[in-house]
Amino acid sequence: MEGIGNPNLGTTLGPSPRNGGTNQVDLDQHKVGQEAEHARTCFGLGGLVMTVSTSILNLQVFWDTGIFNFFNSGNEFEYSTDLSKMQQTSGRSKGKVRWTKLYSFSCLRPTVSLQDSSTQQFGGPGFSRVVFCNQSHFHKKSPFKYPSNYISMTKYNVITFLPKALFEQFRRVANLYFLLAAALSTTSVGPFLPMSVIAPLVFVVGLSMAKEAMEDWHRFVQDLKVNSRTVKVHVGNGDFKDKPWKGLHVGDVVKVMKNEYFPSDLLLLSSSYDDGLCYVETMNLDGETNLKLKRCLEVTLGLDHDVEFSSFNAKICCEDPNPNLYSFVGNVEFEDQVYALSPAQILLRDSKLRNTEYVFGVVIFSGPDTKVVQNSTRSPSKRSCIERKMDFVIYVLFSMLVLISLVSAIGSSLYTKFEMVDWWYLCLTDNEHQDPFFNPNKAEWSGILQFIRSLILYGYLIPISLYVSIEVVKVSQALLINWDVKMYDDETSSSAKARTSNLNEELGQVEMILTDKTGTLTCNQMEFRKCSVAGISYGGEVNEVDLAASKRMNADLENYNFSINGSDSMSQSLDVFKFSVTDFSTQKAVFFKEDVGNSNIGNANNGRLGRESIIKGFNFRDDRLLNKDWIRTSQVSDVAMFFRILALCHTGIPVEDGKTGQLKYEAESPEEVSFLIAAQEFGFKFCRRTQSVMVLKELNPSSGVEVEREYKLLNLLEFSSSRKRMSVIVRDEAGQIFLLCKGADSIIFDRLGVNGKQYQQATSSHLSDYAEDGLRTLALAYRRIEPAEYENWNLIFTRSKTTIGPEREKLLERASEMIERDLILLGAAAVEDKLQKGVPECIDKLAQAGLKIWLLTGDKKETAINIGFACSLLRHDMQQFNLSLNEAKEGKSNEKALKEDILLQIETAYQVTCNEGNSNKPFALVVDGKALELALQTDVKCQFLRLAVNCASVICCRVSPKQKALVTTLVKDYTRKTTLAIGDGANDVGMIQAADIGVGISGMEGMQAVMASDFSLPQFRFLERLLIVHGHWCYKRISKMVLYFVYKNVTFGLTLFYYELYSSFSGEIPYNDWYMALFNVILTSLPVISLGVLEQDVSSDVCLQFPALYQQGQKNIYFSWIRIIGWIMNGVFASLAIFILTIHLVSPSAFQSTGEVMDIAHLGATMYTIVIWTVNCQIALIINHFTWIQHLFIWGSISFWYIFLFIYGALPLEYSHQAFRLLSEALGPAPTYWLATLVVVTVAILPYFVFIVFQRTLNPMDDHVIQEIKYCGTDVTDSSMWLREQKNSKKNTHIGITSRVDAKIRHWKEQLQNKKQAISKSLTNSPFF
Repeated sequence: MEGIGNPNLGTTLGPSPRNGGTNQVDLDQHKVGQEAEHARTCFGLGGLVMTVSTSILNLQVFWDTGIFNFFNSGNEFEYSTDLSKMQQTSGRSKGKVRWTKLYSFSCLRPTVSLQDSSTQQFGGPGFSRVVFCNQSHFHKKSPFKYPSNYISMTKYNVITFLPKALFEQFRRVANLYFLLAAALSTTSVGPFLPMSVIAPLVFVVGLSMAKEAMEDWHRFVQDLKVNSRTVKVHVGNGDFKDKPWKGLHVGDVVKVMKNEYFPSDLLLLSSSYDDGLCYVETMNLDGETNLKLKRCLEVTLGLDHDVEFSSFNAKICCEDPNPNLYSFVGNVEFEDQVYALSPAQILLRDSKLRNTEYVFGVVIFSGPDTKVVQNSTRSPSKRSCIERKMDFVIYVLFSMLVLISLVSAIGSSLYTKFEMVDWWYLCLTDNEHQDPFFNPNKAEWSGILQFIRSLILYGYLIPISLYVSIEVVKVSQALLINWDVKMYDDETSSSAKARTSNLNEELGQVEMILTDKTGTLTCNQMEFRKCSVAGISYGGEVNEVDLAASKRMNADLENYNFSINGSDSMSQSLDVFKFSVTDFSTQKAVFFKEDVGNSNIGNANNGRLGRESIIKGFNFRDDRLLNKDWIRTSQVSDVAMFFRILALCHTGIPVEDGKTGQLKYEAESPEEVSFLIAAQEFGFKFCRRTQSVMVLKELNPSSGVEVEREYKLLNLLEFSSSRKRMSVIVRDEAGQIFLLCKGADSIIFDRLGVNGKQYQQATSSHLSDYAEDGLRTLALAYRRIEPAEYENWNLIFTRSKTTIGPEREKLLERASEMIERDLILLGAAAVEDKLQKGVPECIDKLAQAGLKIWLLTGDKKETAINIGFACSLLRHDMQQFNLSLNEAKEGKSNEKALKEDILLQIETAYQVTCNEGNSNKPFALVVDGKALELALQTDVKCQFLRLAVNCASVICCRVSPKQKALVTTLVKDYTRKTTLAIGDGANDVGMIQAADIGVGISGMEGMQAVMASDFSLPQFRFLERLLIVHGHWCYKRISKMVLYFVYKNVTFGLTLFYYELYSSFSGEIPYNDWYMALFNVILTSLPVISLGVLEQDVSSDVCLQFPALYQQGQKNIYFSWIRIIGWIMNGVFASLAIFILTIHLVSPSAFQSTGEVMDIAHLGATMYTIVIWTVNCQIALIINHFTWIQHLFIWGSISFWYIFLFIYGALPLEYSHQAFRLLSEALGPAPTYWLATLVVVTVAILPYFVFIVFQRTLNPMDDHVIQEIKYCGTDVTDSSMWLREQKNSKKNTHIGITSRVDAKIRHWKEQLQNKKQAISKSLTNSPFF
């Protein structure tokens, strides 16, 4: 047969007989030759494109060492590819053909022609997009104009800022009132000058808008960084130049390099590998760390170098922009042929190119049309609970304002009509000087004017300066959060950032946390931690839960010394049982009947406790296996085979590090990388591979010398979510054929042979312990295959591979089942999806603070459950409800039947929670993505959420970004609780924006979550301090500040009303205009700002020691309606006391020796002085944490009043008017003035003083007790009391390390009790007693 091939690639196809050059022909040679001739037309671009017709269904295809082997009943024809010659001939630098699925070639799928029926849908609704590849100029004008690649996460732009920001400001009721008051002040009814009303409003609104603009500017800067990233874009004639992302347009051809993000949604054209595949990390999209395999169409494989694009043109017809990340419908017209596209050819924006030097792609969706942006939502406008409640407080105060204005209007009207008309000196009947406010003939109209005037006059009840002060305070609080050095991460050189200051106090009221997993709780790193080999567990260091439980048992229980006669699987007995950390491994063996193994296990493990992992990916601590010591074990052959499986059963490749020259490994999953590193450390180094040969440098157990061995890779049966296992079939140098398998323990155990279950019981026990520690586990097994059996099976397998049609996968699975049987179990390996530092401790503190935590992840269920155990969201004694769809029903049932099945599962689980709820038994709910999709539908969601909120922990797996956002919204709406969402990737943006508070992790790759967040943190552990410390402080500060503002404004505003009544509705104002202006601006503003910025009920350390204090915010104790009404009544009392006592103390008699009595100027200044003293003394009683700043502001404000009054009175008469020398000559020398100040201020603040004395004495709150202990120094002199208070304050939780320790102690006590009963029973039945 003539050799065939592509001359451009220098490849040939010809006969290459094996087995000594002898061909065994079972089929007609002429038929085989015809099939080869048919194959000639199907090969192109180096033999990588093949079309298989029905005439060659029996043709067996096997990609082997760059060789296509054609088998047909023993006939073999080889197609050899020399990669080095390919590079020399083509003049191009190409990577090696990537190790891929042996039976997943897209060339085995039929080619779509122009007449394919699937093309008929394009051009209709939902499928109208047309892309002209390499001709982006067509997309810059109609009718094919599409958005540019510029994206924005900002709330405003130049055009929308003014209307949107004004709308935000006037959503506040107080601002709306003052806008009306400002408008009325320009008319004759205004009691003040228009500027005195308009200026504060402009100042308040302007300051708030400036803050909004500044925060949005920071978002704009983040957008600018992303939009300014560069990528190589084809500019013509085969030239590629760097261009910013924002400059991309649909149709542009781009070249993306290794470890770069894709700038938009691309169609993959070619890659650095000959077979056109690439590896993509989609962590930012779905949270998964496993690399995804993408492959280009065969027809574009030749577009593998810059110059190839000089004449490249194609047209793409595809679906319109949509948020579905996992589907794509389209076709491409290239060289007069139409080819179907699938998601395998689509590279999504914000995913990352990995393990591939470069790829070429064409932009099909840009900017807002990309799927990741389609999954996001616009930055919402968020308001805190306190701010929303402030509106209702304003309604209450406005109601008071309207009420007293009505009283003033009605009283004025009646006085004008019936009383004032008789007061001749007022001349009210003089028509020439008629005052419309006092017209007896139109008393009703006068009343209306007085009502409008009163609305403005008593406007001090509505605290407009509150908003300014709150803005200043919140910005200051945000700066304190930003400057907190205890939330600074040295590794990433980043700190916590408050990206908005609107939600500071909301941090103190969070009750629900919804968190992502990958990159948020975990570090995206896998570490080999433990293994079970030949029935013995290795690497079994003591975990934190066991250590803590051991210490507690030492403290709580007496030492038990008694003999325990019993044997574990190693037939060992232990005589002494004692709770101590040093002998902990032995104790654990007693409780769980584990194998203690060698006697030095305690020393081997405990000597290593606390050490950090030196080798990345390998955190194993057990001297019995390390340093070649495993060759001394009794089951050395099984141990060697175990390590050999780790080194051979994988899809990884070794890559030489250009910097260090050492080998590093790249694989589709991080677990495989950790296995390869572990195998290397144990003496089985995977050093190189070709397409069919794997080379190991392994330790020879008999000689202890490292030898190099080659293993012929015959078949690879890849891992999938349905198979849950992976196998390789290899031939060693001795010609023996082995099947090496790793997978889920349940799957492996079902495939064990009769002689392969020797270690099953011990391995199962170890797997249970590993799972409780939150480790991912895989069982390892093998079998030896006879050559004849393998040849027969391979014939069936290769026929299945070449089958075209829906039955292909079933045939492959059936073939795999035939060979993956009668396995011999060797043990199990456990890896840790490494948690970020401090995650379990943080979750424990948050749980003690009363927060519930839900885990929403795109990972599979097994992974999510392992992480749940690792971070203590789950524990061994929890009853788990697994909400999932039955696979058999899923394929056959309609949606209604599936929904009924889900409802049945929900109702069954809910009944269990109700029946056992009183027993304080913890429940956990685990939901997969498909079940969640049904559970979130309108007619199911209420039942689902009712069950979920009854569970201590909820884990949602395989969740899409849209589902994350929907779950967050539903939880927030259903529970009416403050929710916080935290994540690190673009797939978390919707969830972050939907929550009341969104937190982005800034230390990981990608800034999408940070850009959309309200707060950013370097790592998850800082959430503890952000909430329990800063959240607690900010909540109490803002609550006290608002209540104090209400109090002081009511106190001051009502004195105006009382004087109106006292003066018979004369309309006179007792205070000078300057007094009125200075009250909120200077004389009472700084103390309240210091309260909002610096107040602390307890220190940060105490907050963390007593996390239960956080529940004060959850219960909204400090801003409840009882407190609000109480402070309003306190203000009413203070205003009454000030007005009545001042009038009665200074009015009846002369206040000077010369006999002068007080006029309105003297009375107003005296009353104003008392108001200033009262409100400032009141805030001094509120403050718990005094610094020199508070003292300066409080006593400085009072002093400033006297200084102002003195200087103002010293001005010439035309400027000072009635205040001329008021303090120096009138009030200052008068003893009555000073005495009245002392008496009235004391009476005014007396009710609050009595209240706090009563409360702290008879009904103290938690913070009051802690304050007293700290103040008296009891925490130092009586540490046991301090610890007792800490213990009493802890919430009884179901999640966190504390709850796991408690559960572990209960379990151990039960085990201990059972042991004692067994011993007692044996002694009782003994003939010696």
